[in-house]
Amino acid sequence: MERQMDNPMDNQMNKMNSGWINGFIGMLIFSGSLPATRMAVAGFDPVFLTLARASIAAALAVVVLLVFAVKRPDKEDLLSLLVVSFGVVLGFPLLTAYALQYIPTTHSIIFIGLLPLMTALFGILRGEKRPGRAFWFFSFLGSGLVIGFALSLSGAASSGPLSEASLIGSGLMIAAILVCGFGYAEGAKLSRRLGGWQVICWALVLSMPVTVPLTFYSQPVSFADQDQLAWFGLAYVSLFSMLIGFVFWYRGLAQGGTAAVGQLQLLQPFFGLVLAAVLLQETVGWAMVLVAAAVALCVTGARRFV
Repeated sequence: MERQMDNPMDNQMNKMNSGWINGFIGMLIFSGSLPATRMAVAGFDPVFLTLARASIAAALAVVVLLVFAVKRPDKEDLLSLLVVSFGVVLGFPLLTAYALQYIPTTHSIIFIGLLPLMTALFGILRGEKRPGRAFWFFSFLGSGLVIGFALSLSGAASSGPLSEASLIGSGLMIAAILVCGFGYAEGAKLSRRLGGWQVICWALVLSMPVTVPLTFYSQPVSFADQDQLAWFGLAYVSLFSMLIGFVFWYRGLAQGGTAAVGQLQLLQPFFGLVLAAVLLQETVGWAMVLVAAAVALCVTGARRFV
């Protein structure tokens, strides 16, 4: 009898642990997006890259849905799927692509540090339980560390008066964070009914009437000038950033809770910089290692007090 009473608690703990594992894998996959995007934009226009990655992932999603004979979503799920499609398939990639035409990558990292907070807030608005004060303390502390580190990378460029280009880029990044956080929260809620990989697959399919025609419209006149690194970058962001990463990420959010597992995104910029150092020979200093360790402690604290 005592063992039967303990089973529900054990099952819940196993589910939460599985959520954190899946979320961590998804976060690691997303961490490779920045180095891969840098490779890709060396040969492809950012707008074409955004549309092409969604179109390629959508074509694969169609194949997966047909092979597994997945039941079509109910009509009441279509609006939520459109929100996911608008937020993470179209909105975030397109807005960040435009933003990076006005501001440097180090500037954009400042706003990525706000994404876990937005995901948690939208998750609460979508009906998830409200975490305690200790959770919010670690969440804000971790976000502050990421933002502070990003500001230190920006250096003198961030200390002068804001230019018109900087204001435009910052506004686009804020919009990107808002739509992405909403898309994450909506997708996590929907994943509990449809499943994580089904949600992103259907969201990609729903975006096809927009992404496929615009991909052909925006394609370069010739593909002869792109090198292997550009093609590798396009392949990564299409397969992993746009599809495979979301399979793990949405499952993790659904299992472990949007607010809690979303804090793993605080680690994403640091893993991205490590990958950039390995793949692109960029310098990684001890300051980044120390800040990353402090952020990891904040993520652990948020998980403990959620």
